[in-house]
Amino acid sequence: QVQLVESGGGLVQPGGSLRLTCTATGTMFNINVLGWYRQAPGKEREFVADISSGGRTNYADSLKGRFDISRDSAKNTVYLQRNDLKPDGTAGYYCNAKHPDLSGWGVTSDWGGKPESWGRGTQVTVSS
Repeated sequence: QVQLVESGGGLVQPGGSLRLTCTATGTMFNINVLGWYRQAPGKEREFVADISSGGRTNYADSLKGRFDISRDSAKNTVYLQRNDLKPDGTAGYYCNAKHPDLSGWGVTSDWGGKPESWGRGTQVTVSS
């Protein structure tokens, strides 16, 4: 079964840099789409960015230019980077993996037929 584990969160000073890592384990397949979401205190979880196995990236319109997403497909690892962090970057950051629908193929998958998987999240606090 696919599992996602995030790392790199913690206390970051304003103006500092952030580099989050998420590694997916439990499958030998190249995961279709890996991405990041975040949830600030008192707010709904929001999309940040994702990247396909072919390297195509998508960013939330409100966050374009603020984050950079990349991946190492061979390792099913995705990264999220941001420079010049601001206090509004404080949030829980969650790794997300989207999976293809294999229900019509008569095969089993490493993700239990689920359309997506989530990590438990890593907290990022931007404060001096």
